[in-house]
Amino acid sequence: MSPHQHGPAEHAGGRHRGRLAIVFALVATFMAVEVVAALMSGSLALLSDAGHMAADVVTLAAALVATRFATRPDSTGTRTYGSYRAEVFASGVAVLVMLAVAIYVVVESLGRIGGSPEIPTWPMLVVGALGLAVNAVSLILLRAGAKESLNVKGAYMEVIADAAGSVGVLVAAGLMILTGSPVWDVVVALAIGLFVAVRAVILGREVLGVLGQHAPRGFDVDAAAHDLTQLDGVNDVHDLHAWTLTSGMNVATAHLLLREGADPRATLIRAQETLRDVHGIAHATLQLEDSPSSQCHDVRW
Repeated sequence: MSPHQHGPAEHAGGRHRGRLAIVFALVATFMAVEVVAALMSGSLALLSDAGHMAADVVTLAAALVATRFATRPDSTGTRTYGSYRAEVFASGVAVLVMLAVAIYVVVESLGRIGGSPEIPTWPMLVVGALGLAVNAVSLILLRAGAKESLNVKGAYMEVIADAAGSVGVLVAAGLMILTGSPVWDVVVALAIGLFVAVRAVILGREVLGVLGQHAPRGFDVDAAAHDLTQLDGVNDVHDLHAWTLTSGMNVATAHLLLREGADPRATLIRAQETLRDVHGIAHATLQLEDSPSSQCHDVRW
């Protein structure tokens, strides 16, 4: 393995692949049950939740594929950063699927306003309760990984949204029993669709931030540059760039202008430790300069 490659143990998503697989099996099985119940009962709330369950299945499948690619060593010599970004693209798929489900549910809900179809409530109660149980188990399995991996976080957020959907199904059934009005099925389905859309936008912003190579969340460029200039031997810092390669892998590059007589090796070690311990940069590539490089002034981007 080359010095630029990382093993599977270092990849956050790869560490939680087994739990992702268990959640995928649970969600896929229950989705089939809910689709059948939704079609038999005619409940839009159940159908919206089943649609979101389908989004869960797509998202989890993409997450599993992504973690497999992300943990695979590069044998071509062309992917110098490996395939870690695969999990970010999988999170992007989750966003698109969630938005598609949300749009469908909202449009269908608006189309049913004014109608009054007869909808049996007992399938909604049973399926809603079972769905909530499946979601609860899934959340427990994914909670730790969601703190480390954007890919797992995408799946975790999908399950959170679906748990809310299961609660919504139970609420809709309860209100229909109390009031005798099927309008609550439409109202709850509309609420589920809007909730899913909001969750998708939140995750989508994170995905775009990574793909756009924005500074990692919580990383202050000015504060990092200031801390580096305060180190013994450092006179100035320029061309400081930081971005997220994938979840848990924040990287940075910078040029350090050394003072006369500074110990290059000791300065390099202190600078890397500062970025790692204070600013959360797992890997920093630093160029040490005795005098300003002409290339730094010539480059216009």
